[in-house]
Amino acid sequence: MIHISLALNVLVLIPVLWGLFGGSAGSDAAFGPDQPARRILIAVYLAIALLSAGLLVAPADWRESLVPGLLTVQVVYKLLTLPLLGVGHPVALANLGIAAVHAVTLWSLTR
Repeated sequence: MIHISLALNVLVLIPVLWGLFGGSAGSDAAFGPDQPARRILIAVYLAIALLSAGLLVAPADWRESLVPGLLTVQVVYKLLTLPLLGVGHPVALANLGIAAVHAVTLWSLTR
């Protein structure tokens, strides 16, 4: 499950970051115009993508140490987007699905 969550992060964030860097109409609609807050979001997403990609090839003990913290932070912030953006917002909906996958991964680590 760890590999699924890490791969999901990378596979989802590559096109999201591409859109955010390029300022596509879809990204502008979902994330707003290019402002400092959006650039901070890019930094956070880039950190998650790079860490996830690195952990996919890192030694198992690194994954075991770092993945629980990474996924826990992601589950919390992704769930917080629901009340902050509204359940109908496309980013909140996508975040809900990813949070579910990460929650299952975290649960599997406790077994």
